Amino acid sequence: MNTIENQSLTTSQKTQNLNGISGILPDHLIKTLIIRKKLLSINEIKKEQIQPASLDLRLGKKAYRIRASFIPSKGKTLKECASDLIDHEFEITDGVVLERNCVYLVEIQEFLDLPDNIWAIANPKSSTGRIDVFTRIVADGTQAFDTIPLGYKGPLYAEISPHKFSIKVREGSRLSQIRFIRKNSTQLETQRSTLSDRELIKLHEELSNSHNGIGIVDGKANIRDGLQLSISLKSETNIIGYKAKPYTAPIDVDNINYYKTSDYWDPIKQDPSNRIILDPNEFYILASSESVVIPPKFAAEMIPIDPSMGEFRVHYAGFFDPGFGFSSTGGKGSRGVLEVRSLDVPFYIEHEQIVARLKYERLAGDSEKLYGKDIGSTYQAQTLKLSKHFYG
Repeated sequence: MNTIENQSLTTSQKTQNLNGISGILPDHLIKTLIIRKKLLSINEIKKEQIQPASLDLRLGKKAYRIRASFIPSKGKTLKECASDLIDHEFEITDGVVLERNCVYLVEIQEFLDLPDNIWAIANPKSSTGRIDVFTRIVADGTQAFDTIPLGYKGPLYAEISPHKFSIKVREGSRLSQIRFIRKNSTQLETQRSTLSDRELIKLHEELSNSHNGIGIVDGKANIRDGLQLSISLKSETNIIGYKAKPYTAPIDVDNINYYKTSDYWDPIKQDPSNRIILDPNEFYILASSESVVIPPKFAAEMIPIDPSMGEFRVHYAGFFDPGFGFSSTGGKGSRGVLEVRSLDVPFYIEHEQIVARLKYERLAGDSEKLYGKDIGSTYQAQTLKLSKHFYG
């Protein structure tokens, strides 16, 4: 069985500790969390769960259908807070369908016993966001979604709300990922090693001079409170995006290259005006105009749209691992695929309109592996791309 627990420890893994510079923990320090039993699981953690700077979380056996989403009260467990909201308790061992427009809580196999200098954040995996599944990680008494405080000790739960498509999940399905952030003694509890705009400009220049002229984007970097990303409504193939169909069969999240694209998506063709109208409460897959590069010593997160920029939401899944779009031979980067939903009103967007921004963050050490085809990464060198569940 290929698991972390069954691996023999290297000398460096035996001796390295969890103190040091601030930043996002790379893969070898995530292994150290496991070895030191600060990151635990009901079942042994598998090597393939560990990404360059994150860990895939697995669903457990037990799930609950609840009437409404909620934030846990301070000092109370999630189950205590949910007791009068649970309509149905069931097991997902052999696979069950989670219906769209319903809210579920599912136990996570992994649980934490974090040291006092480490906290964590979570996000949906890219493939989860691209099928319009809204999922958040919740911890006992934390009063926040997707944020695990310093030194947290206890279980984790996934709140799952499929929107456009019903989904089938089972014990072991991976919908979310978690990052661990180390802080030194001089930092505030949730302060992260985020690059300032000045540092980001410097990184872009340095990378441009050493990476065949390509910086953090292929071309001019629009940097203002992070790397600004715009939407692309032009394409050489004449297809600029996809709109989810309203009535479809459920999607089994563990089926790869299984579903025919045309059964679930309508292609959006380029309009001569280079504009489109987003229909209220519909779901779209579009792409950024920019091709993005995340160099090896950094990771990035897509920041939700500023409310002042329009009534729509962009990007559920916000993590970009070190090496995304990067190649030591000077790769051209990878487009950011955007999960877009207009909220209450039709919304008009045009080509190269700014819709999101990337915050770059330092790693707390070099990762042993980078995002890319060598580790089976699905979306390296992507352009416009649906989730890995679809073909054709």
